[in-house]
Amino acid sequence: MTTDASAPWLIVGLGNPGPEYAGNRHNVGFMVADLLAERVGGKFKRAQKAQAQVVEGRIGPPGPGNRRVILAKPMSYMNLSGGPVTALRDFYKVPTAHVVAVHDELDIEYGTLRLKLGGGDNGHNGLKSMTKAMGPEYHRLRFGIGRPPGRMQVADFVLKDFSSGERKELDYFVDRAADAVECLVIEGLERAQSAYNT
Repeated sequence: MTTDASAPWLIVGLGNPGPEYAGNRHNVGFMVADLLAERVGGKFKRAQKAQAQVVEGRIGPPGPGNRRVILAKPMSYMNLSGGPVTALRDFYKVPTAHVVAVHDELDIEYGTLRLKLGGGDNGHNGLKSMTKAMGPEYHRLRFGIGRPPGRMQVADFVLKDFSSGERKELDYFVDRAADAVECLVIEGLERAQSAYNT
């Protein structure tokens, strides 16, 4: 599968809209998208063609390594993310292999990152919706949040804010996740995996 290197990238932070969800573990994708928007000097605006907020910008050094990116936060709630993402992909003419979903991941320890292309959804409703809408061949940046303690239900755990202990390191991990996305877009998956898959 060859993809035009000059084609834009669509970086999707997965989360739920609304202030009551802003600090939730499930919204770490939004947090990474917000930081990337800061880095490209843009502010999220309502997309014309999709139920999402977007920022357009460029990352990477000036010259041939520079990449056009569209940063997106679907405003449809997590389990309906596929519709807005597919609409943005089609509108901006982004190859599916240039779509990156940034999302929380229960099965890896808090703060651990894993980059990959394709694969299953591992029960994640945002990925499930995206895969149903456009197939599995997009990139994922999995941001570890760990498993719920004791007998807490998964749904309750992901919709709770990060603990005070976790928040002490959250900015560092979000910063690192944004670095990993930039590395993926500029230098490719293998380079990004060797640098950030810990």
